[in-house]
Amino acid sequence: MNLANKSDAEILAVANPIMDNLMVGSTEIDHAKHTRDFSDRMNAIVSEAYLQEICKRYQAEWGYFAEREFVAIFRRPDSVAVIWKQRCSKQAGEFVAEMVLVEKNGRYLVDHAMVY
Repeated sequence: MNLANKSDAEILAVANPIMDNLMVGSTEIDHAKHTRDFSDRMNAIVSEAYLQEICKRYQAEWGYFAEREFVAIFRRPDSVAVIWKQRCSKQAGEFVAEMVLVEKNGRYLVDHAMVY
């Protein structure tokens, strides 16, 4: 089940729906939705208040997340990092969207995610 041993297409089949859910949860500022696939480490960091603060700030400046284009996958022994070009509705140019996935108890979980 180790993601690092899978093809790019297999990894993206796991990563894209998880990232889609993160983006929707962030847009809706819905903590339960946004954190659904988080590792324990990420859940300890992203409180409901923290998510609200971050989302309100980026939505005021960047708008909402728009189209996303796959760039690369970095394979590590115990995780994969997926990188996309990310566009936003109010800001010109491209951002970087990244997510690190780990496997725990047969589930793939987000151990880090950021748009910058």
